[in-house]
Amino acid sequence: MTRRLRPTVVRLARRLWPGSVRARATLGATAVVALALTAASFALLGTLHANLQRSAKEAATEQADTVGRLAAQGRLPDLLPVAPGADFIQVVDADGRVVAASQNLTGRPPIGHLRPDEGALRATWSGEPFHDEHRQRIVAVTATTPGSSTVTVYAGTSLRDADQADEITSVALGIGAPLLLATVALVTWWVTGRALRPVEAIRSEVAEITGHALHRRVPVPDSRDEVARLARTMNVTLDRLEDAVVRQRRFIADASHELRSPITVLRTQLEVALAHPDPELWPDLVSEVLEDTIRLQDLAADLLFLARLDAAEPVESGPLDLADLCRTTLAARHGDRIRIDARLEEGVTIEGNRSRLTRLLTNLLDNAQRHAGQHIELAVHTDRAAHTAVLEVSDDGPGIPDADRDRIFERFTRLDDARSRDLGGAGLGLAIARDIAGHHHGTLTAEPHPHGARIVTRLPLSPQAPEVP
Repeated sequence: MTRRLRPTVVRLARRLWPGSVRARATLGATAVVALALTAASFALLGTLHANLQRSAKEAATEQADTVGRLAAQGRLPDLLPVAPGADFIQVVDADGRVVAASQNLTGRPPIGHLRPDEGALRATWSGEPFHDEHRQRIVAVTATTPGSSTVTVYAGTSLRDADQADEITSVALGIGAPLLLATVALVTWWVTGRALRPVEAIRSEVAEITGHALHRRVPVPDSRDEVARLARTMNVTLDRLEDAVVRQRRFIADASHELRSPITVLRTQLEVALAHPDPELWPDLVSEVLEDTIRLQDLAADLLFLARLDAAEPVESGPLDLADLCRTTLAARHGDRIRIDARLEEGVTIEGNRSRLTRLLTNLLDNAQRHAGQHIELAVHTDRAAHTAVLEVSDDGPGIPDADRDRIFERFTRLDDARSRDLGGAGLGLAIARDIAGHHHGTLTAEPHPHGARIVTRLPLSPQAPEVP
């Protein structure tokens, strides 16, 4: 039976639990204040009651001690005066007879039978000797008279003030606590609503943003709180998203255009071969078809590599000697149009993926081979101030205009479209190289050069690299 009830109770609790942040915040704040107020009320009532009880006990004790000293000295009058703070006094002998009393107890029987234990000075208890609506705090003190008889002095103080204080405090808390809780709930509801109003505006705006309306931005409230920072972060994210979508659409359009050109050429060549089945023309035709097929294959490989870079797939990384990587890459190159002069500083160690950094260097060298006149230079050195490794590839070609130094790293960008197409460039080499540098927390820039182009890669040195003297 218990197992069956448990899921039902859980479902009921989930239904009753408020769904909005505003309601949960209000409920939580009210509950916390209610618990704190309850604890404070009990503490206040307990402290007040204890203080009043202690005051009544002290007043009764002082009166009983005073009368006990009078009894011990044999100066006990029949009518006992009542000091301020005490309500009544009564002295009873060992036989239970009233020896002396205050005026308000004259003619009354003994008010109590409780006496201090043997060897004790006094006893204290609460009672209602007058059958009054208020209790009394009674102190009993034993004294020995000069005649060696033992008498018990009873002094009492009414707890009327303590009872009235408890009652007034309880009524005040009973009325004030609900009003305070209601005020807390209303204030929390109002403050939470004002705080969440910008969040609702952000939510509404984000709900309206679609793939065709990425230019829209969420409103930023005029404040310096977390909501304003959230709105600014959301707008920065939307900026990046819009930029990524624009780049993706441009990339798809450019890729479609670039793929369509070699495919169209291949189709034309094959149609010519079918229209003119002359075996003497086939070697030249097959050579052209093979050249376009290789170009199409390279383009597809570049597009796949860019897609992997965009997906940020994890790759193996480790310390690499940049000079050794350059020597290995140069040794593997055959048939370059222009000889490459290398100036490599030893001991330049970076963290990275060897395959991708080899691809970066290969793309830079291929770009230089396409545009250089008679000279290409590869240099590796260390920037001591920035604690970075610097890889430079420069050539004596036509150079790069100042206005195009950043544009050449965009995908499918050719400064001379016809010339680049003839030389086999698709406009992806430098874009891939910059993305590889970015994935290695580095930069790739085109910098001024007096006699051509100069492409500079800067990569952070490995933490394991020795300090540069």
